[in-house]
Amino acid sequence: MGLFIVLEGVEGSGKTTQARLLGERLARAGIDHLVTREPGGTEVGEEIRRILLHGGEMPARAELLLLLAARAVFVEEVVRPALERGAVVVADRYELSTLAYQGYGRGLPLDEVRRMNAFATGGLSPDLTLVLDVPPEIGAERRAREGRNADRIEQAGAEFHAQVARAYRLLAETEPRVMRIDGARSPEAVHAEIVDLLRSRFPETLPFGGG
Repeated sequence: MGLFIVLEGVEGSGKTTQARLLGERLARAGIDHLVTREPGGTEVGEEIRRILLHGGEMPARAELLLLLAARAVFVEEVVRPALERGAVVVADRYELSTLAYQGYGRGLPLDEVRRMNAFATGGLSPDLTLVLDVPPEIGAERRAREGRNADRIEQAGAEFHAQVARAYRLLAETEPRVMRIDGARSPEAVHAEIVDLLRSRFPETLPFGGG
């Protein structure tokens, strides 16, 4: 089996950048890998992503069910095949997002969210989840500098995103195989810490060189 690594955090935390940098590092090391995102990564998942981010308002339960439908396809079509061939899968979001956003943020019962997520994933959990801890206001500033239009989730309000940030910190302290990283630093500094961490945790799977 391969290795499943997930990057998590609030909007603007730098997940996409760090996934790209890690993918480039894996490529230089000659390691079979896949960089992907969730929801998304499949034809069905990308269509659901469009609805979730740019569609109209919907009940929190509907949002959860759409996410989990995308995740079920994502696991079966993307993650499991890659892991079975021995690849390293780097995903921008996965199950921790659902606990933070739909559980803590939307107020859905955590036990139900966990149970439904386990059904959608078939019990497949990451080998390691890295939470890029960034205050929501810094994330918002980063998005503004990039000139990005806010999507439906990003428009949920300051209190919602503050709650999601608090949830991520709590989850990083209480969930197994989850670690917190200070994401407010430069992308280069964050990447260096991620590489050092992965090098120490998975030395046989990720034989990164120095630098």
